[in-house]
Amino acid sequence: MASLRCLCLLLAAAAATSPGRLVPYDLLYADGVRAYFARDWGRAAELLQRALQSYAGLRAALRACRSACRREAAFLGPPGAGRWESALFGRVLQRADCLRHCLGLRLGAAPSAHRASLAVRRDFERREPYNYLQVAFFQLKKLDQAVSAAHTFFVANPQHLQMREDIEKYRRMSGVKSDSFRDLEATPHWEAYEAGVQHYNADEYPQAVSRLEESLAEALSALEECRALCEGPREEEEEEEEEMQAGLYEAIAAHYIQVLKCRQQCVLEIATKPGRISATEDFIPSHLDFLQFAYDQAGNQALAAECAASYLLFYPTDEPMLEKMKQYRRELGEDTAVTARESIQHYMQRSLMEKKLIYYAVEHLGETFNDPDLWTPDELIPENLKEKYREDQEKQKQETLDVEEKEKRGPLPFEGIAVTMDSQRMNGTQRVVFDRVLTESECKDLLRLTKAAAEAGDGYRARRSPHTPHERFEGLTVLKAMQLAQNGDVDWRDARLLLRASEKSRKIIESYFTPGKKLHFSFTHLVCRTAVDEEQEGRMDLSHPVHADNCLLDPEGQECWREPPAYVYRDYSGILYLNDDFQGGSLFFTEMDTVTVTAEVRPKCGRLVAFSSGKENPHGVWAVSRGRRCAIALWYTHSQEHAEQERVKAEELMEQRAVEQERPNGEEHQGSDHSGRSSSEPPIPTSGARPTSRSRKPGSDRTQHPKGLRARDEF
Repeated sequence: MASLRCLCLLLAAAAATSPGRLVPYDLLYADGVRAYFARDWGRAAELLQRALQSYAGLRAALRACRSACRREAAFLGPPGAGRWESALFGRVLQRADCLRHCLGLRLGAAPSAHRASLAVRRDFERREPYNYLQVAFFQLKKLDQAVSAAHTFFVANPQHLQMREDIEKYRRMSGVKSDSFRDLEATPHWEAYEAGVQHYNADEYPQAVSRLEESLAEALSALEECRALCEGPREEEEEEEEEMQAGLYEAIAAHYIQVLKCRQQCVLEIATKPGRISATEDFIPSHLDFLQFAYDQAGNQALAAECAASYLLFYPTDEPMLEKMKQYRRELGEDTAVTARESIQHYMQRSLMEKKLIYYAVEHLGETFNDPDLWTPDELIPENLKEKYREDQEKQKQETLDVEEKEKRGPLPFEGIAVTMDSQRMNGTQRVVFDRVLTESECKDLLRLTKAAAEAGDGYRARRSPHTPHERFEGLTVLKAMQLAQNGDVDWRDARLLLRASEKSRKIIESYFTPGKKLHFSFTHLVCRTAVDEEQEGRMDLSHPVHADNCLLDPEGQECWREPPAYVYRDYSGILYLNDDFQGGSLFFTEMDTVTVTAEVRPKCGRLVAFSSGKENPHGVWAVSRGRRCAIALWYTHSQEHAEQERVKAEELMEQRAVEQERPNGEEHQGSDHSGRSSSEPPIPTSGARPTSRSRKPGSDRTQHPKGLRARDEF
């Protein structure tokens, strides 16, 4: 009877706060979109706003009822011997009854009426209704609401080109206030987290503590809300086909494990900032890491010790943190009890219990699981799953990087260019191959330039054979090409084509990898390598040894040291090939060991291979065993101070030539191709301040470096 009385009180409370019948949000959304396309802007705005309110109301009802019914019909105490089934399922039935009544009162209709399709749910997750709303408000001349809707959508979709342009237009409009750019779906814990990290980076530790504590509390609250929403109907996989319908216990187990996996993934959801693809790594532990250091610097060793003890729940063997704990015990007194926070203990115990059940299902019931946490104890994972677990983690990390790279890509600025290999197909990151960048005719013109102008040596530092005595190396810089044209040794059109082809490559690489962020030329070099006929027998060396372009590669230490004599300012590299009538000479990428080949690119006319210049892309060139291999080697930097000065002089000579041609009886000047247009991407704030040492603030410089490392050559 006591239980029934509590249930009645619960239902009465739900009825008292019930907003009345909640119209299903998918129906409102569909009507709103129809009104939008009918250009009925007032009705579209009203229906879309009601759809958003209904969506928020449904989620609030689900969270509230599931939380209340979990307390009312809790699974407490060990079931009695011989009557476990009655004890367990009696509680299951009570909770189902509680949920049915609670949701019925809150929603005003059967919960099943509010089940929307997956496509509609994804639209709301991506904030798509705000995309329609901003146009409707703009047409209604409600500029403040239009700006807020546009900003809310753009926060979650920063790569949306049209909205980016709309935002820029709003910023230029008179009457638009800066505070109109507000996120109507702002996540409290992210606002507090970013403010806390800013204070932390500025050494403002009391303020950092306040905002980071706020962020942690809000994050744990958001986690609970996310977990409550996991208890919905079972989502059937589209390709799932069972020969026979699952029985009682199989069906219960499958649905329960689905709920557990959803709950585990909630930590990724709260750790992913709107508009980003990947989650902030170790989001909950990182709060404790920051707080430990900030409390220590603020002089509150008691709370610093509490945060350290809480962090050690995740990483119990972390040596720097263990050392800090010893220090805190000495400062506070050995008799002072230092315990982890109760909220963190609860979080850990519950998460470990769920992981244990999930891994049992993976091992015995054929389930799959991508563990979202880096701190999962190794002993929790069954032996026969550990190797697969590591492989899955690596695969998941690579997939995340691939998705992030795709999201960052800008539109190609020239028609007819094809992406024939991307990072995924090349088994790496920040790699791409473009075809049809040059025509056959343009390749022939540039090859004519190499034959007329190239001289023995690199054409830059007068080195005859920078890599191997088995090949003859010839090179030409852009300035040298212009000077030769000025002297009448080569055709001006061929020299100009060298400038235009390299600039076209720059625009393509900039648009693909760094839309909105300027790439400057670091060095441009037209190079040819010719096999020396009498020097090929028994040859074992490479045309160009494996190296990275902005760091010193240390294959034994699996590190690449970004320090001189490496060209540390280089950010992206490119090679524009001019021919393929030779043997060997393919570009290849390796792992950090310089031995394991991950991808190979065969040269051909008009093919441009581009990649980031760091340790993620060690590369070399197979030996040219017959014939002559020619290409334009390109390096780029974001740093304007390291921009290629020879190119500036070369362009001045070209402009001087153009002025001369525009004189009477002169040839009409043909300028560079400026048809490319790259979009502008707003900066995304990142913390970049994850502590790596607890005895001092992170970011200190390395003090030891390996000796005898390979410095990459200029070519």
